[in-house]
Amino acid sequence: MTNAIDEIRDSEMMFVIGSNTTEAHPIIAMEMKRARQRGAKLVVADPRQIWLAEMADIHLQLKPGTDVWLLQAMANVIIEEGLVDQKFIDQHTEGFDRVCAKVADYTPEKAEQITGCRAEDIRQAARWYGTTRHAGIYYTLGITEHTHGTDNVYCLANLVLMTGHLGVRSAGMNPLRGQNNVQGANDAGATPIFYPGYQNVTDDSVREKFEAAWGVPLSPDNGLNLNVMMKEMAKGNMKAVYVMGEDIVISEPNVSKVEAGLNQCEFVVCQEIFHNETTRFADVILPGACFAEKDGVFTNSDRRIQRVRKAVDPPGNARADWRIICDIARAAGYAMPDYPSPKEVFAEYASLTPKIAGVSYERMEKNIQGLQWPCPDPDHPGTPTLHGDGPLIGIAPFQEVDYRPSDELPDNEYPLVLSTGRTLYHYNSATQTRRDPGPVAKQSQNFLEIHRGDAKRLGIKHGEIVQVASRRGVIQAEAWVSPRVRRGCVWMPMHFAEQRANLLTNDAGDAVTGTGEYKVCAVRVEKIQQPVEA
Repeated sequence: MTNAIDEIRDSEMMFVIGSNTTEAHPIIAMEMKRARQRGAKLVVADPRQIWLAEMADIHLQLKPGTDVWLLQAMANVIIEEGLVDQKFIDQHTEGFDRVCAKVADYTPEKAEQITGCRAEDIRQAARWYGTTRHAGIYYTLGITEHTHGTDNVYCLANLVLMTGHLGVRSAGMNPLRGQNNVQGANDAGATPIFYPGYQNVTDDSVREKFEAAWGVPLSPDNGLNLNVMMKEMAKGNMKAVYVMGEDIVISEPNVSKVEAGLNQCEFVVCQEIFHNETTRFADVILPGACFAEKDGVFTNSDRRIQRVRKAVDPPGNARADWRIICDIARAAGYAMPDYPSPKEVFAEYASLTPKIAGVSYERMEKNIQGLQWPCPDPDHPGTPTLHGDGPLIGIAPFQEVDYRPSDELPDNEYPLVLSTGRTLYHYNSATQTRRDPGPVAKQSQNFLEIHRGDAKRLGIKHGEIVQVASRRGVIQAEAWVSPRVRRGCVWMPMHFAEQRANLLTNDAGDAVTGTGEYKVCAVRVEKIQQPVEA
């Protein structure tokens, strides 16, 4: 996120795309509601009529997978009507002329035919965004979980750059992180292409710095992303896999292939707080401590680094994850330092990471609101709004993008488009929430939202059990006849082990990030008379 969460309440215009914010990020959604009550304009782009859409000035109910057409058409309007910030473009960007030429053919009228959104609504959304100073973009997995997810993000970045909505309070480009420390894990190097602080694995000088600090030679090559790992595992090319804090048999697309891969692995390790679907495949289970049972640091969506303090001791043999990892490293032959506590681990991390070099446990004890990176030295106050003095990399490049259809589109055999997502009552693979009677009482089983027109054509009534089939699998779920989804589209949450939505989804990945295409796959829905026991 380029901007802080508390800036949202002072927004004048919010463009929310690919984010069911009230259900997936309810705290951030509260700030959006505050801004709306204060008079901010709200544009929501989502194939479903999510709750935020009901309070929006404009709901762009686009067809799944057509985000590039929508965003390029908005850029077309902003350029054609002279709403660009030419001074910002000249001082801080490059490649704008090429983008102008590219989006010239992406008119709102053509976009209406592709996306299903009215041309006039596209124009109005673009005008509001182009003429409002404190206008922020907020997006999440509805943008990134496509084979062209990176293209979607490039298009959003182009909108931000051409309007100068960068380095401005209550504006910017804000991806909303789905879990409490996703940002922190990425910052710390939990990625195959970066060392901590987004320092490139392939950079010789960076690698030499970490080799000197850690006392071992390091690979000059990028590692495999998760999507590629799962595919290689299914081919039998991975001898062992170590899964920590993730239930991949629920969360990964095309999970039949994932299960086949796990069965071929010679050695599977799971480090978890509870048994889940993936631990069924484990040769060894290492019991970890949950967030309330250990000290440490979380970094949230807006780069805010905060202390987390242990409330209770972990049960039984459960231990803090960092202690388990240190012991494994020693057992494998590496002389891992004997860190007394997480404080010393963080101090080493900060000493090697310029972006957070000024953050320490001592400072976080005094700043209960946390410190936002970049925070390069002990006297630096932190950075709520990124790029205030211009792009951090110096010159921000515009990106030329062409529309590419989703990997799998509906046909006669599989005529409907399935998208998946989260609900308010359960969290990801529901390893935690389905152990509590409250969320289970609210939502005990999976369901499929289907448009009333499609339901009528298929003879399906609300509450009936239906069979949902794709080229990868078949499941059954309760049909919810709903006006929230577009005709020709269905939607299903991904939380339920007994009716796993990801038996259906497509593991075709984005060319850059490898993220699977959870938001678009072709399915067939059929009424059945007698449900099969899960």
